[in-house]
Amino acid sequence: MKRMLAAIAAVAFSAAAQAETYNLTMASSHPTVLPWVGQLSTLVVGESNKRLEAMGSEDRIEWTEAYGGSLYGFKDTLEAVGDGLTDAGWVGTLWEGSKMPLQNMTYFTPFVSDDLVATLKIMNQLHREVPALQKAWDNQNVVFLGASGVETYHLLTNFPVNSLKDLEGRKILAPGPSANWIKHLGAVPVNGALPTYYNQIQTGVADGMVVILTGAFPNKHYEVAPYVTLVGIGAQMTGGLGINKDVWDGLSDDVKKVLTELGDEYTVAHAEEVMARYDTFLSKLPEVGATVTTLPAEDIAAWADGLPNLAEDWSDANAGKGAQEALEAYMAKVRDAGLEPRIDWTQR
Repeated sequence: MKRMLAAIAAVAFSAAAQAETYNLTMASSHPTVLPWVGQLSTLVVGESNKRLEAMGSEDRIEWTEAYGGSLYGFKDTLEAVGDGLTDAGWVGTLWEGSKMPLQNMTYFTPFVSDDLVATLKIMNQLHREVPALQKAWDNQNVVFLGASGVETYHLLTNFPVNSLKDLEGRKILAPGPSANWIKHLGAVPVNGALPTYYNQIQTGVADGMVVILTGAFPNKHYEVAPYVTLVGIGAQMTGGLGINKDVWDGLSDDVKKVLTELGDEYTVAHAEEVMARYDTFLSKLPEVGATVTTLPAEDIAAWADGLPNLAEDWSDANAGKGAQEALEAYMAKVRDAGLEPRIDWTQR
């Protein structure tokens, strides 16, 4: 009996000795009011230790949270995680066109799907299956855990849009890759960002914007651009949850397992929250004086059909980085998911 008790005590001591507490920081350049940041706190941070306990692990994480740009700005999210300024956090790949061009693929494949949840699930799958996508994170010393994104884009203007002809010669806010969505319409792309759109419209710098409603409604863009024209240019991947690779390599298998699972759940949870907000804001637009219409189907088709081959241009520009493989895998998964893309960018 004494030997048995001694053996049990030895096992218990060994297990306790192996248990680890990891001090990790979770951070973001943006505030928690945004779904892709808020879910970092409520889901990933909030649930991690509960999951570890539920699986019988003795390991725990002591989290320090730093959101709203308290550690770094929106242009430094990738470097902040890769260089270890924070252990984990949201990385905005939409600002990393040169370092992470493959992660911006959806911006060069518009009119594929308005389904944000399905789109981001596909992007998570692609990161597991297409080495070039994962390599882009590895090269920056970051481990990718789950994609983030925004819902489909529409038009907000200070003039009514009844057809595509109404956009000719108009100055439309469409920064970065989104400028390519409107050039062939005869519109003039204008650079800007969500916080600057209101003043740019008000002062005549622009006549409208290609924008997400979850960004436009809280910023009251409808006050200066009260004509909301629903188009459905497509949901987009904008970044994701990442963790410093050196930190990751030092974590136990239990902690890695929990964070990997939470990464996938983070993608779905924040995407569903984004879509819930989208539905709410869309329903409230008439209440705040906006005029909401849908662009005629034939004009939406003409818009999509008239686009240059953006995906081919993007693929050619990133030929040595695995772009074509990523594009083909993306469109194959879109078809397999039954999303019925308006444009199959591998068949243009």
